[in-house]
Amino acid sequence: MSSEERVYTINLGKALLSQSQHRAVRAINMIREFASKHMRSGDVKIDEDLAHQIWARGVRNPPRRIRVKMWTGDSGEIIVSRYDEAETTDTKPAPEPDMPAVAELASEADDADVKTTNLEPAKSDDAKLDDQPVTEKPTEPVPEGSTEPASKDQPVTETSAEPEPVEPASKDQPEPVEQEKTQNKN
Repeated sequence: MSSEERVYTINLGKALLSQSQHRAVRAINMIREFASKHMRSGDVKIDEDLAHQIWARGVRNPPRRIRVKMWTGDSGEIIVSRYDEAETTDTKPAPEPDMPAVAELASEADDADVKTTNLEPAKSDDAKLDDQPVTEKPTEPVPEGSTEPASKDQPVTETSAEPEPVEPASKDQPEPVEQEKTQNKN
């Protein structure tokens, strides 16, 4: 027979169809049937860890599915054991960060008898000013036709009530429609 390892997921849902006091026994028998069918041998040995996993929740509640590893032993029997994914996965562990965590820094500071300081940055005078609400002086409107500013901060602006006329570029070209719309809005 083949001496290779095979990994299977066995569905034990049909074990729930038997009487409640016989479900775990039925699940063990289902594993034996599955192993003999797929490995083509009649002598099946179930590992103790797998049996403990089946019986862990009692006789009435065996697991619905179980992941197993099967191989042929030296004397021709099939050995069925629990499958642990940690054994076969060859993934690399995540790299550790370069900077130690804040909790580690605090424990190092305690070990060195150094006073710990507040981790928040100190506020500067500019930051204190930023926290205060900004109040603006109300601006006075400039009366029409006057050239004097309403306050010292405002520059002198001249306003005219009449819009400047727009001259067409040439007589051959009609005026664009967009200009007419903007003139109507003023």
